Parts: sequence; C-alpha cells; structure tokens
Amino acid sequence: MKPETSIHVELLQHPQSPKRRSAAIKLRKLGDPSAGPALLVALERELARVVTWETQYQMVRALGECGYRPALPLLRQLATTPLDATMIYVAVGDAVVRLARSSDGDAEPVLELLTATFHRFVPAGAIRACAMIPMKLGEEDAAEVLQRAERLLEGLDIFWAVLASAGWSGSAVTTFLNKHVMSSNGDIAKAARLAQQGKYMKVSPL
Repeated sequence: MKPETSIHVELLQHPQSPKRRSAAIKLRKLGDPSAGPALLVALERELARVVTWETQYQMVRALGECGYRPALPLLRQLATTPLDATMIYVAVGDAVVRLARSSDGDAEPVLELLTATFHRFVPAGAIRACAMIPMKLGEEDAAEVLQRAERLLEGLDIFWAVLASAGWSGSAVTTFLNKHVMSSNGDIAKAARLAQQGKYMKVSPL
C-alpha cells in the first residue's frame, strides 16, 4: 500500500465522521485498489450510523473508484435496502456499474440497474457512471439504455443520460439529443449541444 493511501486508510477509523468522510474522498481520488478492504470494513461499520449518510456516500463512491470488486455483494444488497438517505442509492448505482463491468463497453451492469425494481436513484447513479467514466456503448446498447432511462428517470437525472450519450452513436442517440437540445433546462440543452459534437460537458459531481 502506498504511504499516502495508508494515511487515509488509517483515518477511516477516526472517531469524527467529517474526518472519515474526508479520508474516503481522498481515497476516491487516489483510486488505489489496496484501500478496498479497509473501505469495505469501514462502510459496513458506517452503515449502522444513520446520520452519517454523507460519509457512507463517499465510502461507496470510493469503493467504486478504487475498483474493489469484492464490495459488489454488499452494494447490490444496498440497492434493494430501504434507506432514509436516497443519495446513497446514487453512489450505489455508480459503484456497481464501475465494478461489475467486464470491459469498457459492457452495458450489462447498466441495463441490470435500469429497471423499476430499484429506487429510482439507483438507475440515476448507473447513468451518472456512464457519463463520468465515460463509457463507450455500441449502437444497440445505447438505444436500449436510452429507452430505459427515458422511462425511468425524470428531471435533472436525464441530464446524465444526455451527458453520457456524447460517446454513443446511432439513430436513437440522434433522436434523443435532438429532443433534449430544445430543453428548457439550460444545462440539459447545453450538454445536448455538446454531445451532438461528441463532446462532454464538464461537471464536478459530489
């Protein structure tokens, strides 16, 4: 384990939640797989503290961005667990997509989560992962993802589907972007215009 990673791994056990949250954020940025075991243990412990949902969110995101696949069983369990803090579902959807992919263009984890079985923020997180990785999907997969996204997502969640589609092609993508370039929401319209040029709008999600 790298020294910098080790420092933040130790802070995952700090008695103050802001310190644990800061450590998880730093580990997200480092993306060091060796932090995975400690992050998983820390998350399991953190889940008993309902009021620290922001810290839980960052730990889930860190597990995804560190590529720690052994976390998948717990994350899939969380996807169907009633949670008071719905933002955790966003992190779960994002992390499952990152960890369950067999290749850069594997749409199966995304399609798995884009169903009504889950809280709607789980699909929202899955689409967010598509945009932020960013994933390159083939024409058929892109069409299926967009069809499900438009059926399940609403409001600003659609923004992420628009953003993600910058790396996709096909008639379904063209139709989707032509529709949303006329959006009354300025960010969605801007993201759609850029996506039509194959460009990703720059964003900084939590």
